[in-house]
Amino acid sequence: MINNTQTVFRPNHRTRVFALIAFMVLCLIISAAGGAVTATSVNDWYPTLQKPFFNPPNWLFGPAWSLIYFLIAFSGWRIWLKRGIDGAKGPFAVYAAQLTLNLLWSFLFFGAQSPLLGLIDIVPLLILIIINCAMFWRINQLAGMLLVPYALWVGFATLLNGAIYFLNP
Repeated sequence: MINNTQTVFRPNHRTRVFALIAFMVLCLIISAAGGAVTATSVNDWYPTLQKPFFNPPNWLFGPAWSLIYFLIAFSGWRIWLKRGIDGAKGPFAVYAAQLTLNLLWSFLFFGAQSPLLGLIDIVPLLILIIINCAMFWRINQLAGMLLVPYALWVGFATLLNGAIYFLNP
């Protein structure tokens, strides 16, 4: 039963498609901006760093992040379908915050060439992703599950970032 303070959110088909495209474009823009900053030092500064034995090959990062950004976009869209932006202000505020920290990490780690600043950014990023996952789960379980690979990848990236910081004093 819906009380008088809640409104039912029922976008039409065209609006649903437009919203999906908007979520995908948002994540594409963040991915492209982060990739552009990463490209500034991934071929010259990054190879000079000592890396842990578990550092994956460079070719893995592009496909992994492409899939993850698709999942992030689709997850946000699922929540939008259920509640709209106004009906999920808290979860979408966390969604925006974690995407912002995600992009900022590229500027700090690769742009500023600072594993320490990257580490300072990625720890709260991971926390926000986990919070976002839980908030989305409460609204739509699939949307929450779609963020799990993102949380796992950023958890791994946090470990990798920390190891690189400690191996390169």
